[in-house]
Amino acid sequence: MHLHDLTSHELLRGYRSGEFSPVEVTKSVLNHIAQWEPHIYATYLLRPELALAQARASEARWLKAAPCGPLDGVPVTIKDNIATLGDPTPLGTAATALTPAAYDAPPAARLREAGAVMICKTTMPDYGMLSSGLSSFHALARNPWDVRKTPGGSSAGAGAAAAAGYGPLHVGTDIGGSLRLPAGWCGIFSVKPSLGRIPIDPPYTGRAAGPMTRTVADAALMMQVLSLPDTRDSMSLPHGKIAWDEFDSGADALRGLKIGLLLDAGCGLAVEPEVLAAIEAAAKLFEQAGAHVETMKPFMTPATLDGLDHAWRMRSHLDLAALPADRKASVLPYITQWADSAASMTGPQVFTATSQAYITRVAAVTACRAFDYVISPTSPVVAFAAELPSPTNDPLHGLEHIAFTVPYNMSEQPAASINCAYTKSGLPIGLQIAGQRFDDLGVLRVSRAFELLRTGQRPWPVVPQS
Repeated sequence: MHLHDLTSHELLRGYRSGEFSPVEVTKSVLNHIAQWEPHIYATYLLRPELALAQARASEARWLKAAPCGPLDGVPVTIKDNIATLGDPTPLGTAATALTPAAYDAPPAARLREAGAVMICKTTMPDYGMLSSGLSSFHALARNPWDVRKTPGGSSAGAGAAAAAGYGPLHVGTDIGGSLRLPAGWCGIFSVKPSLGRIPIDPPYTGRAAGPMTRTVADAALMMQVLSLPDTRDSMSLPHGKIAWDEFDSGADALRGLKIGLLLDAGCGLAVEPEVLAAIEAAAKLFEQAGAHVETMKPFMTPATLDGLDHAWRMRSHLDLAALPADRKASVLPYITQWADSAASMTGPQVFTATSQAYITRVAAVTACRAFDYVISPTSPVVAFAAELPSPTNDPLHGLEHIAFTVPYNMSEQPAASINCAYTKSGLPIGLQIAGQRFDDLGVLRVSRAFELLRTGQRPWPVVPQS
């Protein structure tokens, strides 16, 4: 296996034994990126010399048997919208002034303190408000499994980078599915933690940062680092010791659990037949492992999904209205049309729309209360054409694919996406695993159990031949 394909645990063992060094690994990752990048465009601020300088510093620490942290020398990428000291944060849009950041945002700070080698940042769509890699600032991101398809979004580049093997660790963010959707469409693993579990800046309702990796083990190691406290997040949870390294209880972790099976979101796009069959097959694996699986009734409604959509439209409308005309003109027209459709909303309409966040929260918590965990499709559809901003290609119906993911942002519950199958054409299908609020470790354990049970996993994509 090539060095760029190794997990973080394998890399750390190699550093410890002296089998290879962080410099060798970083060079392998950079060479691999150079081959893949013309096909998928996942990176932003790829600066090989800066990455190699970090790797050389890590190598010196390992030669002294004095690593500075649990990720010393392990390559990582960081999403565009997570500030890194001295770098501009364009938020995926040409409308943003490219002002160097004055500090590392919490996820970047924790990774730097842990010794991770920051290979590059990764691409995203305008303001993170699309589930695709379409951007007015970045090149169009594509899916390594089929470069004609989207990697998803808004953590587009991170999902593509993980699937293509740009090192083992990647960080994205999520407010309605932006970690889990690209994870599902790129065949990788990601967990959106409980709100406040991973400090983030700026914090707001539903927003979370999280790991995007090929394995549950790598995500668990990242959680150990990313969940460390940071006072800048006014919504962060009290820091407590969580045994992240005890994520692997084997397939026996499923025995006796009560699992809710949600096959109908209650709104949005219909679940595609191949997706439905894959999730039903996954549910059978849970049953065979000793879990009690019960089909759930949908708890979202068209009114709740539309309300969340319109609340976000108004927020974005106000943000865009504050821009000078020339900068607003550089935003993707799809985003502008979506946001400005809220211009005529009345005060009562805005209040009703924003109230749907609380209504969604109550509905999700109430529906999940009877179960230890809930499984569902991550998305009702698989990856769509890369050039499209959304599966519907309709800004007035642009969020019809997030009905399975968005409830857990509003309810603050942890939820992961793990690959469970492929379509006949070879596209990944994601299984979502959601837990009770604060049970992030439990979601990792259930995900690891399924990772052990699932069958038919295919080799990771290889660089397309020109």
